Amino acid sequence: MWLISTVSWKWTKHGLIYFHSYTMGLLQISLALGIFCASSVVGFGVDPALRINLFDELTLGQGFDGVTQVQGFHGESRAFHFQGSSREVKAPAELSKQMVHKLRGKSEFTVLVTVKQEHLNSGVILSIHHSEQRFLELESSGQRSEVRLHYRTKGQQAHTEVFPYSLADDQWHKVSVAISASHVILHVDCNRIYERVVEVPYMNIPEDASVWLGQRNAAHGFFKGVMQDVEIVVMPQGYISQCPDLNRTCPTCNDFHGLVQKIMELQDVLAKTSSKLSRAEEKMNGLDGCYCERTCTVKGVVYREDEGWTDGCRNCTCTNGTVQCEAITCPPPQCPATTAPAYVKGSCCMECQPVCLFGGRELVEGDRKAVRDSAGRCLLFECRDRNMHRVVPSEPCPELNCPESEQITLNDRCCKVCRGHDFCSEGHGCVEHSDCVNLEAGDCCVCKDGFRPLREDNAYCEDIDECAEGKHYCRENTMCVNTPGSFMCICHTGYIRIDDYSCTDIDECADGFVECDSKSTCVNLPGWYHCECRDGYHDNGLFSANGESCVDINECKTGRNTCANDTVCFNLDGGYDCRCPHGHNCTGDCIHDNKVKHSGQIWVLDSDRCSVCSCQAGQVMCRRMVCDCDNPNADLFCCPECDPRLSSQCLHQNGLLTYSSGDTWVENCQQCQCLQGQVDCWPLPCPPVDCEFTVVPEGECCPRCVTDPCLADTIRNDITKTCTDEHNISRFSGSSWIKHGTECTLCQCKNGHICCSVDPMCL
Repeated sequence: MWLISTVSWKWTKHGLIYFHSYTMGLLQISLALGIFCASSVVGFGVDPALRINLFDELTLGQGFDGVTQVQGFHGESRAFHFQGSSREVKAPAELSKQMVHKLRGKSEFTVLVTVKQEHLNSGVILSIHHSEQRFLELESSGQRSEVRLHYRTKGQQAHTEVFPYSLADDQWHKVSVAISASHVILHVDCNRIYERVVEVPYMNIPEDASVWLGQRNAAHGFFKGVMQDVEIVVMPQGYISQCPDLNRTCPTCNDFHGLVQKIMELQDVLAKTSSKLSRAEEKMNGLDGCYCERTCTVKGVVYREDEGWTDGCRNCTCTNGTVQCEAITCPPPQCPATTAPAYVKGSCCMECQPVCLFGGRELVEGDRKAVRDSAGRCLLFECRDRNMHRVVPSEPCPELNCPESEQITLNDRCCKVCRGHDFCSEGHGCVEHSDCVNLEAGDCCVCKDGFRPLREDNAYCEDIDECAEGKHYCRENTMCVNTPGSFMCICHTGYIRIDDYSCTDIDECADGFVECDSKSTCVNLPGWYHCECRDGYHDNGLFSANGESCVDINECKTGRNTCANDTVCFNLDGGYDCRCPHGHNCTGDCIHDNKVKHSGQIWVLDSDRCSVCSCQAGQVMCRRMVCDCDNPNADLFCCPECDPRLSSQCLHQNGLLTYSSGDTWVENCQQCQCLQGQVDCWPLPCPPVDCEFTVVPEGECCPRCVTDPCLADTIRNDITKTCTDEHNISRFSGSSWIKHGTECTLCQCKNGHICCSVDPMCL
């Protein structure tokens, strides 16, 4: 799509005025995109600068436990067998940085691998992640027969695209996942299996991200089997390098997005030019905007922007209306002779003070010392101006109301005190977040709970951020919030408090908050719920929240019944019945997998050895095998919960909990299961939403429809629905710009609606 713009100018009494017009022809899109076709993939060779060969980069076979070189699918490259769960195939930091650099910011690339995965293994083929954020991860689940692509969207949301397909069958497969902007294509054995439109991946990967092969990290997601030719190709239609005979489509989705982006950039240039001219005209008319300075108020004192001050042992600055403070670092004082370092009232760091020599000891300015002469009289001296001066008491010592055995003689005064005397009440130097504590012969400063000292005498203390330092006890489903001297564990939305440190999901289906239609059943999810159609019913496409849209499935019309030839299928509400016509003697047999099963016959499914079926009066009834863990001959494949071996237990992601084989749990909007020592997690099912604007509330897992596009974090962008900005320039849906006359107001076009907010980068 090309932008054709004409601009005209003229002088008026209001200054320089300009007019512009432009047209955008959709016909030119096809012509422009055709240009890209010739340069998409030239030949079957790939520029080495565009290819990341994981085996070559990691130099596999050199020092990686649990990885051995074996015969591969072909003999043109090396293949490696990944086994066990005590391996760490991770790229070194510098190597990870180089690989991430090739991928960073790219919107078109393909992950290629040739695999032979063990039966029922659920493992990660490749993972690029930073902390808990997975930027690119390819996973194959043999337990659920799924291929999963994990990544982060441009909206900074974690996303998992699930492709139902079984790779874990102990057979060789060529696999490629090609990403082109919002387009994902899965090829298996050079056959196009899935082609989908998804949310655009966010590929601004941090430089210190980790790159793992054959596992998610050191504890989870271990792939078991053989891998060969594990590569990332940063180019359009990279799957052609694996399967050269595939037809090449032209152009790619990324080509189209690139052209749209260029048009948006041209629109932005035009808008900025318009904005500059408008501001120039305003200045010519003397209409400069007002400047509003944000100030900070601390302890009744107002500070201006960028103004700094010292608050105790912290240097503070007023920045954009917010007080920012840093602890003062005190260098060790280099004191000359006849001086010594000492704390001075009102100053944070030690300062060099003159000293007095008295009785072989050094005393600093203001220190007092009591001594007794030969007659037993108490004499009090004070250090002033490098000399000890005698202090004459102005009044006699007060009479003590305690026995002599409870009276204490002090070094800095002549008057005795009773044991337990309140020295703190006489005045102390404990200043910020510090308490004065009485000792037997004096006092000292102690930081309050939740604070730590800024200097060695504990006179100044600062708050400990338990949340940032991981010194809190907040558990699942909570968010740690720092408070002065402590912290709070706030429940995520949709959860209720158990105690001060943990929260649990509100089971809307059980506390009685939800009433689902009789044709549906309530399914509880973390922070949310939905009414799911019962067996024998399906949704009519309206997807009502309470299940009213569930309607009966006519098994007789759809052929989803097992009635034999000598019986007639009768549809029932939520099911069907096999009836014998009047005057006939029916066998009651069933048809299952195109085979006749006699009435009363019981058999195990060929495709699932853990399911038992029976034929009863023309209907096939199947159920999972009943597990009896007291039976020593229990089939551990079908009954993993009966597996008592320690090797079949799984460690929770946090490393603190242990699960037995067969246990399930919910973690980060995923359903997880332990199966004979392996953890497999998949996205929680969410009810379908058929709306233009959706949002996932904090603490919840599933999107909800919203009518206000400005509240939505996900929209179905339709570039035919444009917005007109303040300069009468048309903006595509998905484009953003800074509003005229402001520096921090960011506006976005969302399917014909303009939404403006303060740019978080300005805060």
